Amino acid sequence: MSSAERLKIFSGTAHRELAEEICRELGQPLGSASVGRFPDGEIDVKINDDIRGADVFIVQPTCPPVNENLVELLLMIDCCLRASSDRITAVIPYFGYARKDRKDEGRVPISAKLCANMISAAGADRVLTIDLHASQIQGFFDIPVDHLYSKPVLCDYFAQLELSRPVVVAPDVGSIRLARAYASSLQASLAIVDKRRHSADATSVENVIGDVAGRDVVMVDDMISTGGSITEAARNVKSKGAERVYLGATHAVLCGSAVEKLAQAPVEEVVVSNTIPVSGEKLIDKIKVRSVAGLLARAIDRIHRSASVSALFSGE
Repeated sequence: MSSAERLKIFSGTAHRELAEEICRELGQPLGSASVGRFPDGEIDVKINDDIRGADVFIVQPTCPPVNENLVELLLMIDCCLRASSDRITAVIPYFGYARKDRKDEGRVPISAKLCANMISAAGADRVLTIDLHASQIQGFFDIPVDHLYSKPVLCDYFAQLELSRPVVVAPDVGSIRLARAYASSLQASLAIVDKRRHSADATSVENVIGDVAGRDVVMVDDMISTGGSITEAARNVKSKGAERVYLGATHAVLCGSAVEKLAQAPVEEVVVSNTIPVSGEKLIDKIKVRSVAGLLARAIDRIHRSASVSALFSGE
């Protein structure tokens, strides 16, 4: 079996469009797999191709509905393991349950660690992911993790906008490292929004540290979930005299009333990647989707050839 024949890429139902785009980048057919439901709702999986001795990559972001997509991924991994594949790589562009990465109070789970354990126990040999909510989650896995960053994809877009005296703004303290990397790439200065979180879906902005008056703002975060925090931060920098405001995020979770909040926010555009499918009513005019298929395809090719992946995930 040649190297090209050994490479097999399969997709769950979470984001088949991304898997197909990755395959086009690689000039590789998407493997045949059937995913269905039993009458009681249990997930039924079958790999239709011969994968004995194959190097298998399963593309499945664990995005909403998270529980369904996570179990589907686990079953596909187990299916490939029992079909005698040589190696299984779980390609998880968006890793769900990542926000519970520590015990921040008593009697709560560390959900990210549990999910990492399940993926390893199912039979995955390695994981390929993009912009984990917390970088230390890599250490939760007992298998190799290749952690990519979407920054090159989003920065290419921002660089074309001819921004006036750009400043990259971190919407909270936890995003400072990410914002600093964007600022370096865009040759922009850095500012920080001082945010206070009161609950899982309630925050308030206290102050802006840095100069935004009369400048174009690029506000970046790893994800937009409910949209409350980042839109409030956008209003705050606008009130401080910012000219145009652009939002950038890797993962467009967009749950609840997030799309409505973004539509009403004083921002020019919301630039996101396609780690999570964005379609239908979520794809409003303000939202611009940039593809990470090329990035993932290059990583898959390097992993398959046992070449270095480090050039693709230098987080700066």
